[in-house]
Amino acid sequence: MKLFDWHREKNRTHCAAIIVAAGSATRMHGVDKIMTDLAGEPVIVHTLRAFQKASCIDEIVVVTREDRIDPIRQLVARNGFDKVQSVVAGGDTRMESVEAGLRAASKKTILAAVHDGARPLVTEELIKETVDKALSYHASAPAIPVKDTIKVVDDDSRVTSTPDRSTLRAVQTPQVFDRDLLLAAWERARKEKLSYTDDCGAMEGMGIHVYLTEGSEENIKITTPLDLQVAELILEGRNKP
Repeated sequence: MKLFDWHREKNRTHCAAIIVAAGSATRMHGVDKIMTDLAGEPVIVHTLRAFQKASCIDEIVVVTREDRIDPIRQLVARNGFDKVQSVVAGGDTRMESVEAGLRAASKKTILAAVHDGARPLVTEELIKETVDKALSYHASAPAIPVKDTIKVVDDDSRVTSTPDRSTLRAVQTPQVFDRDLLLAAWERARKEKLSYTDDCGAMEGMGIHVYLTEGSEENIKITTPLDLQVAELILEGRNKP
């Protein structure tokens, strides 16, 4: 596939944030992690505020479950998030949800910043750095070094190998890509019945290199009740004078 011409001025490149908030609450003991309270506001409000404030983001599309569409629209209106152009229903898989968001974004979109709705502590600086890297390399994501030793195991939980920890990174979001390339990557995955856990994997499957930026240990994903407690502590620390 021929890569797209990147002779564009950065300040003229339209970037749409695709906020994926269509998942279930299987590890939150039935609590809706997107709408649950975090420091007095729903988790999704913290997430949207970061992208609303980020100058490199031109529009926001929220992809969520059918039953969340109206409540999220109300939160958007109440908080004055005027960059949010659409709140649309996602699919049964991440691939389907991301595709729905990409197709709902305006036609002038060049870059798509795909972000987990349950990562409410992302900062404007991290968003900007990742978008800037994608402007040069087509595909970028924030990541942090892996601290623990990782073991590869077989079906019997027998250790088969130990990767070199210095080469491992834990990838976060937003993951930023050329919109058309990402659509092509997910379309290929669907047609060939390939399974990827994130957007980077789909792009790598197309032979496109993903370049990493420095992530943040505070950019956690709310997956369990403990994550919510940690997020509360991080916000308390940020708000201290």
